[in-house]
Amino acid sequence: MGNSAVVLTHNRLHLLRQCVENVLLRTSGVTREILIWDNASTDGTAAYLDSLDDPRIRIVHHARNIGQNAYAEAFALVSGDYFVELDDDVIDAPEGWDETLLEAFRRIPDMGFLAADLVDNPHDQAAQVRYRVRPHLYTPLEINGIRLLDGPTGGGCAMTSRAVYDRVGGFRQQKGGVFWLEDAAYIEDIEKLGYRKAVLADLKVLHAGGPYYAKPTPERDAYWARAARIQRRKNVVKRLLLLVPLMRRLNRRYGWFSEPAPQSAA
Repeated sequence: MGNSAVVLTHNRLHLLRQCVENVLLRTSGVTREILIWDNASTDGTAAYLDSLDDPRIRIVHHARNIGQNAYAEAFALVSGDYFVELDDDVIDAPEGWDETLLEAFRRIPDMGFLAADLVDNPHDQAAQVRYRVRPHLYTPLEINGIRLLDGPTGGGCAMTSRAVYDRVGGFRQQKGGVFWLEDAAYIEDIEKLGYRKAVLADLKVLHAGGPYYAKPTPERDAYWARAARIQRRKNVVKRLLLLVPLMRRLNRRYGWFSEPAPQSAA
């Protein structure tokens, strides 16, 4: 038994260094294997990774940037009973955070994907969404003494089990894709089989995403621009539906769709 942690990185040495020193090296003995996959970085990342001497750390230097598709490749190389997906821009975490995540995961029988919560970092895009844009989407709950948040769950620092992973066929790959939401696709797959996803309320990590910390890649910008266009169209339809008498009350009762955030006054 034990955890295997996987980190993907590409040309973000200044963040990766903090991730290694302040997150990966703060793992407990339950994490027995750490695989860092370098997606063809050109900024000194390869030399830094080759300098690491923790015996648990294994490095893969890939010849080209295959983006999120590398998760499926990387998890095929590890042997733990529990898998940790960790972004290279998670730059701080408490000592033994991995053990906290594992203990909570194992105490919830139908858990399929359990993520750490985020520190309220005003410079981080994900934390801005979590605390200011969509806080209304999170509902506190407690299962077997574990405090959770039921709501949008991402893979910045998250755990699944090998049993669940193998049952759903692992992380998907997207032909030709570099940046896309592999964690959302994985959650969609596990929920179809009745597994739960949630955020662990009592574990917070510091995420450093967005242009304040690193220059966005063209692939990331293109993905989010397309996603924003799609979301705007969906919100128009949702707002029209909510004008139908009793629709808002019925939607809140049955959870057909998430309501769009209120529009700010012009």
